[in-house]
Amino acid sequence: MISSRASKRGFTLIELLVVIAIIGVLSSIVLSSLNRARSKGSDAAAKSNLDNARAQAQLFYDSNNNRFVITPGSATDVCSVSGSVGSPAVKGVFGFVAEAARASGYSAVNNTITVTGGAGVVTCHACFTGQASTDCTTEGRWAAEVPLRGTPGFVYCVDSSGTASTTTTTLGSGDTRCAG
Repeated sequence: MISSRASKRGFTLIELLVVIAIIGVLSSIVLSSLNRARSKGSDAAAKSNLDNARAQAQLFYDSNNNRFVITPGSATDVCSVSGSVGSPAVKGVFGFVAEAARASGYSAVNNTITVTGGAGVVTCHACFTGQASTDCTTEGRWAAEVPLRGTPGFVYCVDSSGTASTTTTTLGSGDTRCAG
């Protein structure tokens, strides 16, 4: 006589596979939510750094004889790596823009005004009043933008006029105004 104890010992293979499948579906839902939250956190950090850059640019402007740029690429250029004026020294915005780049997963910053911004490019442009091939015909300006990880194809841009916008339009060559 065959005992029926063998069928009461544990779970069947089908039951185990169903449980594993359910666990797999639930974990994929949790992981995708985590990735979205991480991307939004990166975007928030990048935006915060560029917002702080606006305040720093105003301090630089006040210490630089009411100009964002005297000599492009020098210590008197708000977007320059070496931007630093006055005593005590007031730094330009490059540090904030570089931190925004790192928050978005980028390591390089384009701070040459004649180089167009674009997807995957962190950009900081500054020009002096009357600088050729720029939109600074009547006054000096600056703008910075960073691509957003959480919303691919979009950049967050701030400029000297106080604009802060999320847009798909990147800074063009000689452009120091954010779209939007």
